[in-house]
Amino acid sequence: MTQVKKLWPLLTGTYRYDKSISTFNRGRGQQIEAPILAYLLETTNGRILYDVGCDHGKISDPVARDRYYNPAVFKFGAPEMRDEQRIPHHLARLGLTAADVDVVFIGHLHFDHAGGLKELRRCGCGAEIHVQHEEMDVARSGADKAIFSDDLVDDAGAPLQFRLQRGEYTLLPGVQAIATPGHTVGHMSMLIELPQGPPVLLAGDAADLQENLDDEVAPGTLWQGREQQAIDSIRKLKALARETGAHIWPNHDMAFYRTLPTFPLACE
Repeated sequence: MTQVKKLWPLLTGTYRYDKSISTFNRGRGQQIEAPILAYLLETTNGRILYDVGCDHGKISDPVARDRYYNPAVFKFGAPEMRDEQRIPHHLARLGLTAADVDVVFIGHLHFDHAGGLKELRRCGCGAEIHVQHEEMDVARSGADKAIFSDDLVDDAGAPLQFRLQRGEYTLLPGVQAIATPGHTVGHMSMLIELPQGPPVLLAGDAADLQENLDDEVAPGTLWQGREQQAIDSIRKLKALARETGAHIWPNHDMAFYRTLPTFPLACE
């Protein structure tokens, strides 16, 4: 029996970029607006965050913004992130603080998924942070320019409290980590059994858009060009959805996001 009680999608920012970043070899020259999402799960055994959005400080401070989102590396500049979209503000609207989060699960370590870790720690979050061992190896190597190394340390420069994982596992009854590599080396999705209705399968960046799922097209950003691995991960998600009756949630699809409950409403 599932221990999940509620699921909140959290809009942590938006990003305008070329569609080909989300769909491999498709949509070049077409700009889209993508939501940057995190998800909060309330369970009978604590609270879980899937992803944490960007580092607000790197976006709000002009000097940091110029440093981290240099057009030479980030052609489309920085995402947009309002103060009220920061994770601690979402938590406050639910009467919670960062200290009320028990586990942070990072699907992959790109800046728009792991950037909020430092602020959460600053606000009192002592939760262990789950991430795949291979993701951390790549982060330490500096080989993936979409990972900002200082997102992974606290304000004093000490490494954050990561709990490194290998492969698929159950976080608790009703919450399953699903391996979906391709976009990154250790990308993880999450299968969530809600107390009512069909399960939810958070694709993460294995499927940015509904189009990735419908047409089985890989994300436009791939680890070492692993297009087939990314397509295999999409097919794995679709097969799991058929097996479990789950609804797959693409991660950066604005039209899909607008069909979800508006925060602070939750899926139950």
